[in-house]
Parts: sequence; structure tokens; C-alpha cells
Amino acid sequence: MYQESTRYNAIVIGAGMSGGWSAKELCERGLKTLLLERGPDVKHIRDYPTATKNPWEFDHRGEMPLKIREENPSIARCYAYREDNAHFFVKDTDHPYVQDRPFDWIRGYQVGGKSLMWARQTQRWSDFDFEGPARDGFAVDWPIRYADLEPWYTKVERFVGISGNRDGIDVLPDGEFLPAWDLNCVQQYFQKSVKENYRDRHVIFGRCAHLSDPQPIHLEQNRGKCLARRECERGCPIGGYFSANSSTIPWAAKTGNLTLRPDAVVESILYDSGSGKAKGVRVIDANTKQVVEYEADLIFLNAGAINSIALLLNSTSTAFPEGLGNHNGLLGKYVAFHNYRGKINAICEDFGELREIGRKPSSGYLPRFRNVYKQETDFLRGYAAGFGASRGFVGAPTTGWGEQLRESILGAKPKLGPWRVGSHMMGATLPKEESYVNLDPTKKDEWGMPLIHIAMDYDDNDEKMLQDFFDQFSEMFERAGFKEIKTRDTKQAPGLDIHEMGGVRMGRDPKTSLLNEWNQLHTCSNVIVSDGACMTSTSTQNPSLTYMAIAARAAHHAVDQLEKGTL
Repeated sequence: MYQESTRYNAIVIGAGMSGGWSAKELCERGLKTLLLERGPDVKHIRDYPTATKNPWEFDHRGEMPLKIREENPSIARCYAYREDNAHFFVKDTDHPYVQDRPFDWIRGYQVGGKSLMWARQTQRWSDFDFEGPARDGFAVDWPIRYADLEPWYTKVERFVGISGNRDGIDVLPDGEFLPAWDLNCVQQYFQKSVKENYRDRHVIFGRCAHLSDPQPIHLEQNRGKCLARRECERGCPIGGYFSANSSTIPWAAKTGNLTLRPDAVVESILYDSGSGKAKGVRVIDANTKQVVEYEADLIFLNAGAINSIALLLNSTSTAFPEGLGNHNGLLGKYVAFHNYRGKINAICEDFGELREIGRKPSSGYLPRFRNVYKQETDFLRGYAAGFGASRGFVGAPTTGWGEQLRESILGAKPKLGPWRVGSHMMGATLPKEESYVNLDPTKKDEWGMPLIHIAMDYDDNDEKMLQDFFDQFSEMFERAGFKEIKTRDTKQAPGLDIHEMGGVRMGRDPKTSLLNEWNQLHTCSNVIVSDGACMTSTSTQNPSLTYMAIAARAAHHAVDQLEKGTL
């Protein structure tokens, strides 16, 4: 049963990564907060049905049936979409959208959102990132710098629990870390090779949101030490990695100030022309289709970049016929993503007497090293990269069935194969006006909401960056003595990076941006957009840590202004 009240101090739309942080900060400050989520409730531990299952307990041993993959081509291309966690992913068939250009939109509609299935990589931005647009001229200037976000990075890291090393790299500021896992022998070898051959490149342990050594704040959240099971996308019953379900939402709930309303499709934000502010939201029950309106002094939009853009576009009024806050026609434009097309693999012929025992929740990471201190290439910005090394058994039979296969396996004598190494790029793409999200004028979904159109694509800058990744990493692999080096362009469409950003960008000038430095709409100050839609540019780092820091900062400021009577 939900509370009957329709009046709150604050409403948060979206119960995922950033929405959980908005709700936590608001509830801690004493605001009666309504947290709306369009999908079903997922309670920590209770609703992780596959968390402790063995491989043989799945009908298809973890693989998705061909029929389902064919019916859902976008989601089927996602690396994390498997039989053990398919219930956390949105099927293409259930929530269609229009691809004006190919785009694989990966979604998780439930309480917790994609924080249940994320890759858990967490890196801070630096001033090289925040100052990038002003220096390179490819977007508008960010209205904030690293110093504005630094204390919020610290607050988030301490609460979430981030494992990493203090690496002393200016392009990747150090944070508040729990102990890191060790790189394996081949990763350490490559780390040493890169250090010996390059002054500007570093191989580090990939900082990740896992509790290697839980502190009192984590135990107070009822979370435990990460056991490195690497079954994270099923939901972790231990709470060893951060999710909104295990951390921020329960923390907000225990204040007594949170009302969680799942299965709530927000149709629009309601604008009051008399006050010049938003007064509430209109919600459609996902199951019954009944409509209800809620009122609040503050509205926080954390539905994920594309859905947040769509909601603002659908929130029309006499004052904003083209969408709430869209005074300059920029709403839904300048969206961007990360370029993950580049892969490189090779063989390491050394360390044949060693193998890795057990699992680790992260791997190696190479921070950006291109165009940092000066423009040195024919493309703008740069890329980061992951680095992994592993070996497995070869010679095990894979043909046959039943008793025949069993006898073949027992009779075979598999041996360890060579160490295989690999890296993948994470390139910054440029926000462009022709990259957009908008609404279909006639086609609707089953809740009567306009279908979303998405158009993003690669450009010449991306192609040049991709080739540079191949060239530079081929050279690094050669200098390390790796053999059989092979590069591969996956040709994947935008979207599989799952890092869509922009469309409601922050900026200093209301003529060229939609949000101010506190994530408030320039023309409707009590609407705060603090998810990926607010991003002015993309950088190379995984964005979730920055989303959380921005959301916490924006919520704190909004409450301050509300208490002062200036909002």
C-alpha cells in the first residue's frame, strides 16, 4: 500500500544510480520525498532470484535462446545480457523506440535501474575534462570545474566504497579508496613495460565500486565484503558492490521521509505559469493505466539521459510549447556517447608456468594520454582503455552429447593455453547538434506516451581516434613483446557503451545551455536535472561516479535554497 498523500516537499523521477543519491540527500535533510520509478520494485536480496544459482540450474546454461535474441536485437548485443539476469533488462519488444540512426538502447526499468547491472568502474574527472570544451571549442564551457565537484566525489566514494590505488596521475585524480586487488602477473608485466617505454602512460588497477575492506559506514548499510564472485549483474545479496537497491534507497527509507512508488510512468512535469515554476508531476500507473498527480516544491529528474530528455519534451504548456525549459530550442540536442568500437588482442608467450586462481571484480586501466597538455593529433580529445590478461584450458572436447560427451571429457587431457591479452578503447565523442532525441508526433506506446526517436552516429573525429588507438596500442603491445597482435573494429552502433549523455546540458549562458551550474533549468529553477542528460561533454571516464557526485551536490544546493526561501 502506498501513502495516500499527493503532496511532498520533493519528487525524484527515476530510482537508479543518480536518483538514489538525490533521494538520499533530500531525505537526510528532512524533506518528505516521493521517489518515482516506472518499473517494478526490486528489494535488496529478496528480488535477486538467480544470485546463488549454479550454472547447471539454468535451462540454457546462461545463454539466451535464439528466438528471444532475434526478437530483441538491440538488447541481445549487450555483453551483460544473459539468462541469469535477463529479468533486469528491458526487452526491445516491450518498450519500442525509433532509431533514426542505428542506436542500441540498453535499459533497466526497475527500482535500482542499471545500478544492478553496471560494470562498476569509477573514475573521477579532472580539470582536463571540465576545461576541455573551452580549450578545444567542441561544446560550450562547463559552468563547474573539478574544485566544485571534488568534495562531492569524496562524499560519494566514502559512502559507496571504491577500491583503488592512489596512483598520482593528474588526468585521473585520486580519491578516497579502499584497498585494491592486485593486477595479475601479465598485467604487472605490461604495467612495467609501459612505464619503461612511455613517460605519459600508465597502467593501473581499474578503480571499482566494490567493498574490499568494508568500513563502518558500509556495515551500517548492512553491506558486506566483496567475495569476487563476478556474478554481479544478478544482484549481490552481500551488497559487496554498490547499487541503489543495497545502499542509497534503503538509507533514504530509514529516515522515515521516503515514499517509494514503483510502476509509476511519469507522463509530464506540470508547470504553473503564475509562479513560473513546476508544481508537480502527472503519473500513469504502469499496470492499471490510472492517472494521478503529485505536487512538490522541488522536482528532480534522474530518469536516465534519454528518458529525462523525453519527459521534458513531453511537458508542454503555453509558456513552453516545445518542452519544459526549452526556451532556446536546444532540448534534446548535443547528445553524445562513448566510442567502444576498438579492440586489440594478442598472445603473451611468457609466464607459462603461472595461472591465475580465483576472480577479481576489475582489471587493468589506462587513463587518457592523448591531447592532454596540448593538441598533438588530428582529432580532438582522447580515449582511455581497459587491459586484461587471462589463460584457459585448451584441448577439451566440445562435440558430442550426453554420455558420449562425458566420456570424451573424462578421456581428454586438456592443458593450459597461452596467456591472452586484450584491450578495448573508451573514446570521447563530440556532442553535435545533429545528434538528437525527440518525440514522434503520432506514434504512442501502450501508456499513451510518444515514441522516442534517437539519432547518434560516429564522425570523422571518431574514425581518426579509433585508428590512433589501433596504432598506439599495437606499438605498446609490440614493445611488450606480445605476439599475434590483432586489431578489430566491432562496427557496433552507438548505445552499447551504455553511457548516453547530454541533451539537457549545463552551461554558463542560457542562450546556449539549458541548466545552470547547480543543474537547475535556467527558465524553471525548481526543476533539477542531475543525471546523464546534464553532461556538457563526455570525457573518457566511466560516468556513473560523476553522475552521483553531481546529483548529491545539486540536491544539497536545492535544499539550501529552499530553506533560505530563494527557490
